[in-house]
Amino acid sequence: MNIGTPFACLYTEMTRSAVQRVLGLLLTMFSGTMLMPVLVSLFFSDNAWPAFVGSFLIIFGSGLMIWWPVRHQKHELRLRDGFLIVALFWIVLGMFGAFPFLIAEKPEMTFTDAVFESVSGLTTTGATVLVGLDTFPKSILFYRQLLQWFGGLGIIVLAVAVLPMLGVGGMQLYRAETPGPVKDTRLTPRITETAKALWYVYLGITVLCGCAYWAAGMPLFDAICHAFSTVAIGGFSTYDASIGHFDSTLIELIAVLFMFIAGVNFSLHFLSWRHRSLKSYLLDAEFCAYVKFLVYLSVGVLLYLYWTGYYSTLSETLTKGLFQVISIGTTTGFTTADFSKWPEALPILLILSSFIGGCAGSTAGGVKVIRWLLMYKQGLAEVKRLIHPNAEVPVKLGSTSVNHRVVNAVWGFFAVYIVVFGVLLIIQLASGLDPVSSFSAVAASLNNLGPGLGQISGGFSEIGNISKWSAVCGMLLGRLEIFTLLVLITPTFWKP
Repeated sequence: MNIGTPFACLYTEMTRSAVQRVLGLLLTMFSGTMLMPVLVSLFFSDNAWPAFVGSFLIIFGSGLMIWWPVRHQKHELRLRDGFLIVALFWIVLGMFGAFPFLIAEKPEMTFTDAVFESVSGLTTTGATVLVGLDTFPKSILFYRQLLQWFGGLGIIVLAVAVLPMLGVGGMQLYRAETPGPVKDTRLTPRITETAKALWYVYLGITVLCGCAYWAAGMPLFDAICHAFSTVAIGGFSTYDASIGHFDSTLIELIAVLFMFIAGVNFSLHFLSWRHRSLKSYLLDAEFCAYVKFLVYLSVGVLLYLYWTGYYSTLSETLTKGLFQVISIGTTTGFTTADFSKWPEALPILLILSSFIGGCAGSTAGGVKVIRWLLMYKQGLAEVKRLIHPNAEVPVKLGSTSVNHRVVNAVWGFFAVYIVVFGVLLIIQLASGLDPVSSFSAVAASLNNLGPGLGQISGGFSEIGNISKWSAVCGMLLGRLEIFTLLVLITPTFWKP
């Protein structure tokens, strides 16, 4: 069969129109995010507002041009249409989101750097090519944080919540966008209400975080910006020194608390709020594993730092050690110390912890705790079968048996993850990075972490364009959990 056939003929005109219509609507909606930085620019008189006005006109006009020819097409979206829209939207959004960086007088950025910064923000990776943030216009800094906040829970979920014209196709977008191996659980009977519930929780936690930062002594502007980044588990800051700029133990502890909260499945936050009970947390196997993972990691790192005497005081050991563990373990990427210079195995241990990440249904990156938990339980089950070959040993989460198809999907994801990681690693090595820098660059991008080791310990500004574009691909693959993008290159996807 001609290899071009699936892409050229098998997608019907009706489906193409439906996808084009939704994509145009979403892009038009995204253009509104350019208006808030305009207000910030005018308030602080930083003279950067023309960049955002120009970007608004470009993005709004492009979205309108895509939507207008098919504005009357209203057809039900299928699941694979949702995958196509989500993949296209994140790729297109990353490109269009780069316009303010390209147009603004400061910072001066190449196309590659602008796209890198935009994609890093939207995917909540937090890797940056910028240096000298302390001197940048306030509106540019605000825009970077805003990108992370909208990307955190997923702008597609927001679209499902606020655009009823998506109709019954909303579930297809929701399932294609939300992270994690189990995507069919609804908090409310209607998918639009589910999306709204998640965004209300997301907004509420952001407000609480911002108020806490402000009360702890952060200036209001910085408190808002860092609340955006903390709850999104993004890692962008308004200063080169990140959270360490404030030199405040209280601010660091507030950040630790909200990074931990943001790494939890947001469905649990909603259920806890609705029932006014913590029972939903205590009964959730993934949450319990998440807590144990961070506790064990924290204790191990703190004991090692204390034993080696890296910090001169116990209080500094506790605060610096705990902050870096929670930040890297949840894939947030804030820093208050250069952990790449910590003794011996600790830097590698922290980078490896990002492979686990947060819970499914959170804003965190990584493979997700639930997948590692299922693989661990599957491993125990296989050991029991070796001892008792005729026994039926189900994989359970709590008292509930897990469907074998879910377990198979988890192993399938892990296998593809390893292959993708290997390919990206080879590209980074071929581009000239040393092995440590290459490994941490792939981990930082694919796990949506941000900071790394070696040549990228201070950011991605000094590496070549090939490495940057490879990292951009890794960030998108990590944010959409690989399959959402890879499914588009399979011939089966394009068959009617």
